[in-house]
Amino acid sequence: GADTWRHVAFIEKPRGDGGLRWLMSSDVCKHCAPAACLDVCPTGALFRTEFGTVVVQEDICNGCGMCQPACPFGVIDISMTDGKAHKCTLCYDRLTDGLEPACAKACPTDSIQFGNVADLRERASKRVDDLQAKGLDAYVYGTEETGGTGGIGQLGASFILLNEPSTYNLPEAPSLPQERTLPGFLAVAVAAAALSVATVLSLRRD
Repeated sequence: GADTWRHVAFIEKPRGDGGLRWLMSSDVCKHCAPAACLDVCPTGALFRTEFGTVVVQEDICNGCGMCQPACPFGVIDISMTDGKAHKCTLCYDRLTDGLEPACAKACPTDSIQFGNVADLRERASKRVDDLQAKGLDAYVYGTEETGGTGGIGQLGASFILLNEPSTYNLPEAPSLPQERTLPGFLAVAVAAAALSVATVLSLRRD
């Protein structure tokens, strides 16, 4: 969201013996490639950095909200404080100083890791193998082996899940940007056309 860039959830899941188990999830912007939010931004406020991350330039954002329905994960949001779009920047300021993102730096268990995407995917794959060897139904979300990402592109963040994606408030099949943004775009276009017609009629009557 606009004010919570990394959302940590504690999820209760029933066990087979009638008890409960806790599932922890730490959700954040996926920094997709390509990124739907970036593609639909009419002002160029969203840009891809030299690190491959996607960042909002607050001084350029006009708060139009086109990026919101474009994001298949509901990450980017408009702030009620300043009316502009905000989301995780993966600590762009720290990256430019040669530092790792604050979330990865602060994580005491190393469950949040930062590095080259290919290296992280390899680590995730090995971690899944270890968990599966212990009898857990672990998998990496969004890989081709688990259904992919519905054509939205590659995710810049990997998530190891133990249950279906919906348990973690992730879409089972992320939809294409066009399917989410076109209706909203058409609605805005129709509203603008109606306003234009109303203005012309008003001027003619005057």
